[in-house]
Amino acid sequence: METQSDSRIAVVAAIIGNLIIAIIKFVAATITGSSAMISEGIHSIVDTGNGCLVLLGMNRAKQPADESHPFGYGKSLYFWTHIVAVSIFGIGGGMSLYEGVSNIRNVVPAAQMGDPTAAYIVLAISFIVEGGSFTVAVKQFLQARGDMSAWQFIKQSKDPSLYTVVLEDSAALLGLIFAFLGIFLGHLLNNAYLDGVASIAIGLLLMSVAGILASRTMGLLLGEGVNPDELADIRRRVESDPAVDRAGDILTMYMGPHDLLVNMGVSFAAGTTAEQMHEAIRRIEADLRSAYPETNRVYIEAESLPAEADVR
Repeated sequence: METQSDSRIAVVAAIIGNLIIAIIKFVAATITGSSAMISEGIHSIVDTGNGCLVLLGMNRAKQPADESHPFGYGKSLYFWTHIVAVSIFGIGGGMSLYEGVSNIRNVVPAAQMGDPTAAYIVLAISFIVEGGSFTVAVKQFLQARGDMSAWQFIKQSKDPSLYTVVLEDSAALLGLIFAFLGIFLGHLLNNAYLDGVASIAIGLLLMSVAGILASRTMGLLLGEGVNPDELADIRRRVESDPAVDRAGDILTMYMGPHDLLVNMGVSFAAGTTAEQMHEAIRRIEADLRSAYPETNRVYIEAESLPAEADVR
């Protein structure tokens, strides 16, 4: 299971790496005038800001509950990660697309292309630094996902901070490859249009990553609960208690990455006294918290057994 310390290490490493890379890329873009390098510089600046937003969300999520937010601030991380997705789509992807299209429209036929040496050096340095950040993020990601596939983990994890960094770093490494191909093939074929095409490809890549993040964070913001297998397990645990006749509706919601709310109605066996009900409720709560450590709130309502329940 992923922990906040795992996520924080990956996020901080990504912020530091992206800031260094952004400065280097913009220096190279100034020297070479490459559209792809400008897009890559924008990409790294956006990733740096996004890392700060994720870190802000993680810090806000740790705030204790108060009168205005009785269930705490856990969903702050979901909100800020959703802002990150919008930022990647609009600023990173949108500006890269604009830069690429603008470059293609303004290419002068038979124009002399500049020396790409500085761009190659910067791309190599960026790949090394970005690769270091990516290695840290992937290490934490692999530890967190356990036996699950990467995509299954992304779909089921309630902590978006870790896979956000992995997706951003993956896009960054692919973006560097696109930028290299645009510059290299452009000079090899003496075709200035390919630099703009690379910038467009980077923009589309960023928009694709943003779409994945937005889809996940939207679900978390709306209030995701446990998956069907976990819900069935919770029902089995509740109904296995000797004092319980059956469990009614079981409603769950993640109020934060490590904050699960469980609300249910329970019909107790005929003849169960009030004291026995209270003991059963304590047993159920203890069992659920043992099986699902993120369970911080369990609300159990005793239901009267309806007359028609005898005919089932």
